[in-house]
Amino acid sequence: MRVGLVYDLFDDYPWREGEAADADAENEPEATVEALEEGLRALGHTPVRLGTAHDLLRKMDRLNVDAAINIAEGARSRNREAYAPILLEMAGIPFLGSDALTLSLSLDKAWTKDLAVAAGVPTPSYRIFSSPEDIDADDLPPWPLFVKSRYEGSSKGITAKSKVATAAALRAQVVWTVEAYRQDVLVETFVEGGGEFTVAVVGNAPAEALPVMQRAVEMETKIGLHALERRGVTHQDWAYELGGTLTPALEAELHRLALRIYDKLQCRDFARLDFRVDAEGRPWFLEINPLPTFAPDGTFAILAELMGQSYDAFLADVLARGFRRLGLST
Repeated sequence: MRVGLVYDLFDDYPWREGEAADADAENEPEATVEALEEGLRALGHTPVRLGTAHDLLRKMDRLNVDAAINIAEGARSRNREAYAPILLEMAGIPFLGSDALTLSLSLDKAWTKDLAVAAGVPTPSYRIFSSPEDIDADDLPPWPLFVKSRYEGSSKGITAKSKVATAAALRAQVVWTVEAYRQDVLVETFVEGGGEFTVAVVGNAPAEALPVMQRAVEMETKIGLHALERRGVTHQDWAYELGGTLTPALEAELHRLALRIYDKLQCRDFARLDFRVDAEGRPWFLEINPLPTFAPDGTFAILAELMGQSYDAFLADVLARGFRRLGLST
């Protein structure tokens, strides 16, 4: 098959004056597209670069592909991740990855948490603020609190100051986040005591949860180290620790919860879910990313190494599961 690739590279981000320095954090390096191309070639398919959702829109009458893989993020809208899937659906092109409804819903951290609760998955209590004036000191989740943008991924806006322990710090961080990202802020209880973990899920009916990865946390704040790192700033710039122990029982519970949310949100083909664990060993769901990075230094590449597979073979297997869902030959 000829398989189109829809994506946003770092160079594709349409910068505007005054945007946050990490506004392009969800975009991909060229190496991600190259890795997906190798996975497709391993299956005998021909990859075709279609580019961003805006490129896709311009090419709608001349796509000439049998299927597509969507990892495009878009920009500046809570509907941005829906752009490419809607266009592919309108063009009648089957594609790998979750559909527009799932992507838009899961980008909203508050709605996702509400659905997690409905699915019986514990998640930290939260409030939504549009400005510091919305803060009611008598109606807050248990301290300490964590402040983040409602509609962003890839740890955009997360700094060591995102964890707050006083009303003054909360107000200051809400002000900064609203001004920097021009959207509502989600404030939730920061779960302490047992570390941070990520679970990758692939496939469909049934989906499969892959080995759980434990993430290092910054020594002082206990924030996940990956959230504090930026291009040019690495783990070598921080003191860190694991912050907890991954036991077989905990891994089994993380798998169970991850699959429950994956199914609840009707995710397709691949996703990554983040959890924190408290001092009593109870996991708490934080968020899900149905558009995870496939970069050669990302979670999926690390999992391939841990599972003793080459990355192109690992990606070929993930993609083949998606093609089978679509009823297409691999």
